[in-house]
Amino acid sequence: MRETKERDIWIVILIGVSGSGKTTIGQLLARDLGWSFYEGDNFHSQKNVAKMREGMPLNDEDRLPWLQALHNLVLDLITKAQRAVITCSALKQTYREWFTEGQPQVAIVYLRGNYTVIHRRLQSRTMHFMKADLLASQFRALEEPHDAPFVDVSQAPEVIVEQIKRMLPLHPA
Repeated sequence: MRETKERDIWIVILIGVSGSGKTTIGQLLARDLGWSFYEGDNFHSQKNVAKMREGMPLNDEDRLPWLQALHNLVLDLITKAQRAVITCSALKQTYREWFTEGQPQVAIVYLRGNYTVIHRRLQSRTMHFMKADLLASQFRALEEPHDAPFVDVSQAPEVIVEQIKRMLPLHPA
């Protein structure tokens, strides 16, 4: 767990591979703070969702419109001075830089976990389009951030939320 306390944060983007707990943690964190919550998966195109349902990993070309939509959301929230928690795998450093470059009010938090723990979680999910078979491709694509605070996802969600709230200068709505 790395701490960041030097700036006022309006937007927290929770990143990590599928199954790392982004949605669960994001909803809890947003609720605790009274902030808006945005599920990054809802910004995928139907084509991307269909591809993942068929067990095919996305490539950079597939991800670009999705990342653009999330980037536009971030800019819109900043323009409106709205505080929010957003989930996005953001597996590559260039993706994360796109969200944060020139935006000091945006913070990335990496939900870090090992393959075994996360694979077990994915196997128990039934309603999500991202299947456990695709986890290996996400770990291959993952460029672990070295410049973002992180938490270990093997902990209880409430513990993770409290760690994030201690790491970042977050203010309730």
